[in-house]
Amino acid sequence: MRSDPTILAFDTSAAHCAAALLVGGAITQVTAEAMAKGQAERLMPLLQDVMTTAGLSFDDLDAVAVGVGPGNFTGIRIAVSAARGLALGLGKPAIGVSTLEAQALGHPRPCRAVADARRGMVYVQVFGDGDPSPRLDAAGDDHPVAGPVPAETLVTRIAQIAADRLASGAELARPAPLYIRGADAAPASDPPPVILP
Repeated sequence: MRSDPTILAFDTSAAHCAAALLVGGAITQVTAEAMAKGQAERLMPLLQDVMTTAGLSFDDLDAVAVGVGPGNFTGIRIAVSAARGLALGLGKPAIGVSTLEAQALGHPRPCRAVADARRGMVYVQVFGDGDPSPRLDAAGDDHPVAGPVPAETLVTRIAQIAADRLASGAELARPAPLYIRGADAAPASDPPPVILP
Protein backbone atom coordinates (compact mmCIF):
# COMPACT_ATOMS: atom_id res chain seq x y z
CA MET A 1 0.00 0.00 0.00
CA ARG A 2 1.37 3.43 -0.94
CA SER A 3 1.85 5.94 1.87
CA ASP A 4 -0.40 8.40 -0.02
CA PRO A 5 -3.24 6.21 -1.31
CA THR A 6 -5.60 6.96 -4.15
CA ILE A 7 -9.15 6.83 -2.79
CA LEU A 8 -12.46 7.37 -4.54
CA ALA A 9 -15.13 8.54 -2.08
CA PHE A 10 -18.82 8.95 -2.75
CA ASP A 11 -22.08 9.63 -0.95
CA THR A 12 -25.80 9.49 -1.76
CA SER A 13 -27.15 9.70 1.80
CA ALA A 14 -29.18 12.86 1.09
CA ALA A 15 -30.65 14.61 -1.95
CA HIS A 16 -27.34 14.54 -3.82
CA CYS A 17 -24.89 12.35 -5.68
CA ALA A 18 -21.35 13.36 -4.69
CA ALA A 19 -17.85 12.04 -5.35
CA ALA A 20 -14.29 13.04 -4.48
CA LEU A 21 -10.92 11.66 -5.54
CA LEU A 22 -7.99 11.81 -3.14
CA VAL A 23 -4.57 11.35 -4.76
CA GLY A 24 -1.24 11.83 -3.00
CA GLY A 25 -2.89 13.16 0.14
CA ALA A 26 -4.84 15.88 -1.71
CA ILE A 27 -8.33 16.09 -3.16
CA THR A 28 -7.88 16.37 -6.92
CA GLN A 29 -11.50 16.03 -8.06
CA VAL A 30 -14.77 16.76 -6.30
CA THR A 31 -18.25 16.95 -7.74
CA ALA A 32 -21.78 16.95 -6.40
CA GLU A 33 -25.13 17.03 -8.12
CA ALA A 34 -28.35 17.88 -6.30
CA MET A 35 -31.02 15.26 -6.92
CA ALA A 36 -34.01 14.09 -4.92
CA LYS A 37 -34.08 10.80 -6.83
CA GLY A 38 -32.15 9.05 -9.56
CA GLN A 39 -28.93 8.41 -7.63
CA ALA A 40 -28.94 4.72 -8.60
CA GLU A 41 -28.80 5.62 -12.29
CA ARG A 42 -26.36 8.51 -11.90
CA LEU A 43 -23.78 7.22 -9.40
CA MET A 44 -21.65 4.92 -11.57
CA PRO A 45 -21.48 7.33 -14.56
CA LEU A 46 -20.53 10.12 -12.12
CA LEU A 47 -17.73 7.97 -10.66
CA GLN A 48 -16.50 7.09 -14.16
CA ASP A 49 -16.47 10.80 -15.07
CA VAL A 50 -14.36 11.60 -11.99
CA MET A 51 -11.85 8.86 -12.80
CA THR A 52 -11.68 9.76 -16.52
CA THR A 53 -11.16 13.46 -15.76
CA ALA A 54 -8.29 12.53 -13.45
CA GLY A 55 -6.75 10.31 -16.14
CA LEU A 56 -7.05 7.24 -13.91
CA SER A 57 -8.79 3.89 -14.09
CA PHE A 58 -10.56 2.11 -11.25
CA ASP A 59 -7.58 -0.26 -11.08
CA ASP A 60 -5.45 2.69 -9.92
CA LEU A 61 -7.46 2.95 -6.69
CA ASP A 62 -6.12 1.74 -3.37
CA ALA A 63 -9.57 1.88 -1.74
CA VAL A 64 -13.09 3.20 -2.08
CA ALA A 65 -14.84 5.17 0.65
CA VAL A 66 -18.54 5.63 1.15
CA GLY A 67 -20.91 7.63 3.33
CA VAL A 68 -22.95 5.07 5.28
CA GLY A 69 -25.50 7.45 6.80
CA PRO A 70 -27.56 8.21 8.69
CA GLY A 71 -29.73 9.75 6.05
CA ASN A 72 -31.99 8.73 3.22
CA PHE A 73 -32.71 4.98 3.50
CA THR A 74 -32.59 4.24 -0.24
CA GLY A 75 -29.68 6.58 -0.91
CA ILE A 76 -27.54 4.89 1.73
CA ARG A 77 -28.29 1.46 0.27
CA ILE A 78 -27.33 2.64 -3.23
CA ALA A 79 -23.93 3.98 -2.18
CA VAL A 80 -23.04 1.13 0.19
CA SER A 81 -23.98 -1.48 -2.43
CA ALA A 82 -21.89 0.30 -5.06
CA ALA A 83 -18.90 0.54 -2.71
CA ARG A 84 -19.06 -3.11 -1.77
CA GLY A 85 -19.43 -4.15 -5.41
CA LEU A 86 -16.51 -1.99 -6.55
CA ALA A 87 -14.31 -3.23 -3.72
CA LEU A 88 -15.14 -6.85 -4.49
CA GLY A 89 -14.53 -6.41 -8.22
CA LEU A 90 -11.26 -4.53 -7.70
CA GLY A 91 -9.98 -6.60 -4.81
CA LYS A 92 -9.50 -3.39 -2.79
CA PRO A 93 -10.90 -2.33 0.59
CA ALA A 94 -14.12 -0.37 0.97
CA ILE A 95 -14.25 1.99 3.94
CA GLY A 96 -17.54 3.19 5.40
CA VAL A 97 -17.68 6.60 7.07
CA SER A 98 -20.60 7.99 9.05
CA THR A 99 -21.91 11.24 7.64
CA LEU A 100 -22.04 12.56 11.23
CA GLU A 101 -18.33 11.79 11.66
CA ALA A 102 -17.61 13.61 8.40
CA GLN A 103 -19.61 16.63 9.60
CA ALA A 104 -17.59 16.72 12.84
CA LEU A 105 -14.16 16.51 11.16
CA GLY A 106 -12.07 19.56 12.06
CA HIS A 107 -14.31 20.75 14.90
CA PRO A 108 -12.82 21.07 18.40
CA ARG A 109 -13.78 18.25 20.76
CA PRO A 110 -16.14 17.64 22.39
CA CYS A 111 -18.74 18.44 19.77
CA ARG A 112 -22.08 17.14 18.63
CA ALA A 113 -22.81 16.44 15.00
CA VAL A 114 -26.46 17.04 14.21
CA ALA A 115 -28.34 16.22 11.02
CA ASP A 116 -31.99 16.63 10.08
CA ALA A 117 -33.92 13.38 10.45
CA ARG A 118 -37.23 14.97 9.38
CA ARG A 119 -40.52 14.75 11.26
CA GLY A 120 -39.22 17.19 13.91
CA MET A 121 -36.28 14.95 14.80
CA VAL A 122 -32.50 15.12 14.40
CA TYR A 123 -29.70 12.57 14.32
CA VAL A 124 -27.09 13.37 16.98
CA GLN A 125 -23.65 11.94 17.69
CA VAL A 126 -21.21 13.20 20.32
CA PHE A 127 -17.51 13.18 19.44
CA GLY A 128 -14.77 13.44 22.03
CA ASP A 129 -16.88 13.25 25.17
CA GLY A 130 -20.13 11.64 26.27
CA ASP A 131 -22.16 8.95 24.54
CA PRO A 132 -20.38 7.96 21.31
CA SER A 133 -23.41 6.26 19.71
CA PRO A 134 -25.50 8.06 17.11
CA ARG A 135 -29.13 8.47 18.14
CA LEU A 136 -32.42 10.06 17.16
CA ASP A 137 -33.47 13.07 19.28
CA ALA A 138 -36.23 15.65 19.28
CA ALA A 139 -35.22 18.74 17.36
CA GLY A 140 -34.13 21.62 19.55
CA ASP A 141 -31.63 24.40 20.01
CA ASP A 142 -29.85 22.88 23.03
CA HIS A 143 -27.16 21.04 21.02
CA PRO A 144 -23.73 22.62 20.38
CA VAL A 145 -23.66 21.80 16.70
CA ALA A 146 -21.28 20.63 14.02
CA GLY A 147 -24.08 21.03 11.53
CA PRO A 148 -24.74 19.88 8.00
CA VAL A 149 -22.17 20.76 5.36
CA PRO A 150 -22.41 21.05 1.57
CA ALA A 151 -22.23 17.74 -0.30
CA GLU A 152 -18.80 18.65 -1.74
CA THR A 153 -17.42 19.19 1.77
CA LEU A 154 -19.06 16.05 3.10
CA VAL A 155 -17.62 13.75 0.42
CA THR A 156 -14.18 15.39 0.73
CA ARG A 157 -14.19 14.68 4.47
CA ILE A 158 -15.29 11.09 3.84
CA ALA A 159 -12.20 10.66 1.63
CA GLN A 160 -9.92 12.21 4.26
CA ILE A 161 -11.26 10.05 7.10
CA ALA A 162 -10.94 6.94 4.93
CA ALA A 163 -7.30 7.80 4.13
CA ASP A 164 -6.55 8.11 7.86
CA ARG A 165 -8.19 4.76 8.56
CA LEU A 166 -6.32 3.10 5.72
CA ALA A 167 -3.00 4.55 6.94
CA SER A 168 -3.65 3.34 10.50
CA GLY A 169 -3.33 -0.28 9.37
CA ALA A 170 -6.39 -1.26 11.42
CA GLU A 171 -8.60 -4.03 10.10
CA LEU A 172 -11.37 -2.52 8.00
CA ALA A 173 -14.88 -3.94 8.23
CA ARG A 174 -17.05 -3.94 5.10
CA PRO A 175 -19.24 -0.85 5.00
CA ALA A 176 -22.78 -1.32 6.22
CA PRO A 177 -25.70 1.11 6.21
CA LEU A 178 -26.08 3.12 9.42
CA TYR A 179 -29.81 3.16 10.04
CA ILE A 180 -30.99 4.80 13.23
CA ARG A 181 -34.69 4.42 12.50
CA GLY A 182 -36.68 2.27 10.14
CA ALA A 183 -37.59 3.18 6.58
CA ASP A 184 -40.51 5.56 6.03
CA ALA A 185 -42.01 3.22 3.41
CA ALA A 186 -44.44 0.58 4.61
CA PRO A 187 -44.01 -3.02 3.49
CA ALA A 188 -46.34 -4.15 0.72
CA SER A 189 -49.63 -5.58 1.93
CA ASP A 190 -49.98 -7.87 -1.09
CA PRO A 191 -48.61 -11.38 -0.71
CA PRO A 192 -45.41 -12.01 -2.69
CA PRO A 193 -45.78 -13.89 -5.99
CA VAL A 194 -45.29 -17.64 -6.00
CA ILE A 195 -42.08 -18.61 -7.77
CA LEU A 196 -42.46 -21.83 -9.73
CA PRO A 197 -39.62 -24.38 -9.74
